[in-house]
Amino acid sequence: MKRTHHNGELRIENVNAHVTLCGWVAKRRNFGALVFIDLRDREGLIQLVFDETMADSISEVRNEYVLQVDGIVVERQDKNPKLATGDIEIKVEHVQILNTAKTTPIIVADETDALEDTRLKYRYLDLRRAPIQANLILRHQVTMLVRNYLSDQGFIEVETPILCKSTPEGARDYLVPSRITPGSFYALPQSPQLYKQLLMIGGMEKYFQIARCFRDEDLRADRQPEFSQIDIEMSFVDEEDVWSLTEGLMCHIFKKIKHVDLDAFPRLTYEECMARFGSDKPDLRFGMELNDISSIFSNTSFQVFKNVLDDGGIVNAMVVKQGTDQFSRKDLDKLQEFVKVYNAKALAYLKYDQGAFSGSVHKVLSDEEKQAIQTQLRLEDKDLVFMIGDRRKIAQTAMGALRSKLGHSLSLIDEQAYRFLWVTDFPMFEYSEEEDRFVAAHHPFTAPNADDVDKLMSDPAHCMSRAYDLVLNGYELLSGSIRIHDQELQAKVFEAIGMSMEEAKNKFGFFLDAFQYGTPPHGGVGIGLERLIMILADTENIRDVVAFPKTASASDLMSEAPSPVYDEQLKELHLSTIDKE
Repeated sequence: MKRTHHNGELRIENVNAHVTLCGWVAKRRNFGALVFIDLRDREGLIQLVFDETMADSISEVRNEYVLQVDGIVVERQDKNPKLATGDIEIKVEHVQILNTAKTTPIIVADETDALEDTRLKYRYLDLRRAPIQANLILRHQVTMLVRNYLSDQGFIEVETPILCKSTPEGARDYLVPSRITPGSFYALPQSPQLYKQLLMIGGMEKYFQIARCFRDEDLRADRQPEFSQIDIEMSFVDEEDVWSLTEGLMCHIFKKIKHVDLDAFPRLTYEECMARFGSDKPDLRFGMELNDISSIFSNTSFQVFKNVLDDGGIVNAMVVKQGTDQFSRKDLDKLQEFVKVYNAKALAYLKYDQGAFSGSVHKVLSDEEKQAIQTQLRLEDKDLVFMIGDRRKIAQTAMGALRSKLGHSLSLIDEQAYRFLWVTDFPMFEYSEEEDRFVAAHHPFTAPNADDVDKLMSDPAHCMSRAYDLVLNGYELLSGSIRIHDQELQAKVFEAIGMSMEEAKNKFGFFLDAFQYGTPPHGGVGIGLERLIMILADTENIRDVVAFPKTASASDLMSEAPSPVYDEQLKELHLSTIDKE
């Protein structure tokens, strides 16, 4: 078998060439003495023509049969401008059926009406579809760009272990029982965090890896239980060095893949982000920022807002320009229910038109308060104001979610734009109601801001860290931080989250031991590869950019994993299962 060309690469200049092609039958059409077949391979489609002398040899051929054909490239009489090979066709002189195919349970075409579960069950057929193949090719191109760029910058690619020690901080670990050491377990890495820091201690200075990571957590559209991370770590650096390298890498990728020059990467602190957008991963492709209008109600007689402010909360507002005619009463009621999902008690609104107010709270606000709202928010005719009075985090988060929802539903987003944002100075800790203690907001090896070290024990709620995220179009593209490299500071951080040194040594003993032998200052990032490919591929479903993805319940419908194993296997591992009642 000697294929001379891929199906998608032939053009009008190849007319009269003798070619040998291979591929799958995408479509068959019978026209009397002539039969036309579209033959598909990874590179595209081309039309084959069989005359009456070939009829018997293809009488049984149907969709997804695998063929090899020999023939001559000829110019088409009825050209197809929608097809890259639409100016030509192949006059077939010989055909060999390489394999037959049953009727497929999904339509193998750019557009398919198959349910996603069906597509996942027959993923090997879904992979034949051009959009899925294009996404995987895109993924390959991006990973090659990353490898070459970082290599040119002096980085060394190092593989870190998949079977490692369980160090539960953050999501649940996937555990792997050890046959050789009964009762003991490996864990699959949630990230190579400890190992990449050990590589810095080991003197590698510049490391990267396209790392496989595993997290046993609830899934969503942009998350899988196993995923890839562009993992980068650098020694003798500060934030500016990490940010500069990352921006250069992103500019390189988007120039090569999308042929665009990216704008500057703005920076906002976490607090600024929450105040202006109600999210630590805001979409900057549209405006409609949040406004704290609490001061307007310092002496209000509106009891709801008064109670909120007396309890230390805020009143947050957002203006929808020209929005008064865009929402029915039913729409507004639905938005009321929407914000309750984010624990907000209520969503108030005001409509402003021709100097007059109407809406859900216009009768309970004073004229002075309404005038102050108009002035502070610079309201114009037909503007709609949404307001939430609640605890600061709830008011910001609920309004931020509403902003994102309306950005999409009102078509405010520039879909062709790519807007990056560095979010900096994240809180060092967050309070866990479940555990009744402060826990590390990022991970316990993140360095605190130098000015906040004294707050580690005295005021952990207001201790900021040297952690940072890079956000792109409303997605958290990466997280990173400058790491702790001082033993005493690391001990203080463990103490702040209620972890004794004995407990820390049980969890991270090998790592903490390494700190005694000269740890350089270091920092880095972990870039979500699938999320980056999602954005480049213009899809919102991470499963579109993964070859063999899992469902939302972490199941592989194709291989039927997870699945029970034989009793003999459990016995070898000294394990038993508990029957569900």
